[in-house]
Amino acid sequence: MSPPPPPSARPAEATATQALAAPAMRARLLRALALAPAAAFLLMVLAPPLNHDVAAILNFAERWVAGERLYRDLIDVNPPLIFVLTAIPAAIAAWTPLDPVQALLLSALACCLAAWRMTVRLRAGRAEGTMERAVLDALVPLAVVLPAYDVAQREHLMALFAIPYAFLAARRIEGLATPRGLAWAVTLAAALGFALKPHFLAVPALVEALVLLRRGPSSALRDPLPWGMAGVWMAYLASIPLVFPLYLDFVVPLVMGFYLGNGGIGLFDVLLTDQLGPALLLLAALGVLAARRSAGPVAQTLLAVGIGGALSAWVQHKGWSYHVVPIATVSALLAGILLARWLDRTLPAGRAAAAAPGIALAVTLALALVHIRGESPWRQIWYFQLRDGQITTALRREVAGERLLVLSPDIYPVYPALNYARARSTLRTMNLWLLVGAYPDCPEGAPRYRETWEMSRPEFLVYRTVAEDFSRAPPAGVLVAKRSGIPRCGAEDFDPIAYFSRHPAFAETWRRYTRVVHMDSYLLYLRGD
Repeated sequence: MSPPPPPSARPAEATATQALAAPAMRARLLRALALAPAAAFLLMVLAPPLNHDVAAILNFAERWVAGERLYRDLIDVNPPLIFVLTAIPAAIAAWTPLDPVQALLLSALACCLAAWRMTVRLRAGRAEGTMERAVLDALVPLAVVLPAYDVAQREHLMALFAIPYAFLAARRIEGLATPRGLAWAVTLAAALGFALKPHFLAVPALVEALVLLRRGPSSALRDPLPWGMAGVWMAYLASIPLVFPLYLDFVVPLVMGFYLGNGGIGLFDVLLTDQLGPALLLLAALGVLAARRSAGPVAQTLLAVGIGGALSAWVQHKGWSYHVVPIATVSALLAGILLARWLDRTLPAGRAAAAAPGIALAVTLALALVHIRGESPWRQIWYFQLRDGQITTALRREVAGERLLVLSPDIYPVYPALNYARARSTLRTMNLWLLVGAYPDCPEGAPRYRETWEMSRPEFLVYRTVAEDFSRAPPAGVLVAKRSGIPRCGAEDFDPIAYFSRHPAFAETWRRYTRVVHMDSYLLYLRGD
């Protein structure tokens, strides 16, 4: 047994141990702080308001679960898959103490967690530099919640599962073996995400073209994963005429005749919008760097996802913020990966290892600051003080848990106000988009409202069903927008109440609504009995 060290040596040993422990503790602290932006964006996701389109689809899914018929009682332009998926949280809310918004947020976060976990597993065994590993450890959790207000939008769900799909495609290019269960889970989840909108198919088309180019036809075409993805799409497409025949027979003609031209802008003009224009410029700049061999296959598959997302946003020619989500998500990941790989190449290994936690923190903070816009987090912080939140407060006070006829051209702020009030719309469409499409202008000399024999089939459907549904089961209230969204004829506004009151059944029932609650941009009429 060796003798203990002399007392004079013990302080030196303690000092050496502390000197070794200090950098390790600093690195752990920086790695934890690098996750702080993801935690901040997670709070934005959980805080009101829920995204308006997500809320509207959830309200429809609740009504579908409660027994109303999709595409007959519930008419919307969205293909059925998003309603099928949203029916899951709607059913959870129906069968558990959770309310629908809580169930949906829980489901959305489960998807974020699944996408992050898949990506972590797909990174295992890859040749990542010290800097790249540190940056991705912090950046992927941020990327999955980066859309904040737009989380659970269809574009977010697509981009969410496109992330692990891009990492899987990179492994296929590199020839790395992937556990079969993981590979198929990623592929099937991505297939469902891409099936949400036909425009999204541009993403897998470009990614698989890249894999084909890099691996060669003989190897790529023998891979069962893309064929399995195509099988999911074919099964879904075949199910629509069998399970949802009215979507093809009734809704698609409405989309072609009324929706596509409603709110759209030119295919060139959309490239210059304040949402899409800067996103495309950033993606193009990053794409020049990502196209180089030194960028690696992950950057290149992510670039293919971003280009596919850009094509999807362009052909929809709306220029809305959530259309940019796939581009923004991919651009954030590309920026982090490209910077990290450059630092891995230029810094000595020891210096890169020491600097990696701090660089990861700087990257996530910078990207978080870039993506904080006018709506997040300020909308979440001040929602109930803003006029939009005051509508929620009024509906909670007056018609909580009740049925409500909504006569408005808007999705927001009606949704998510209805969701927070647990109120259920009785309108067969989410808003009055069919009526707005029926009155795009005001021809000179034309009457303010058409007679029934002058109406197109879609307009007459709205006119008849609103009046008949209203008189058959009068709701607790009627929420009317002060702005109809329809052009004025001279000095005469389009008044939805006057329009529908021409129907005797509506006019008779309307007499029962005697109390009015005034809001900034809405009027809430309450039934007097």
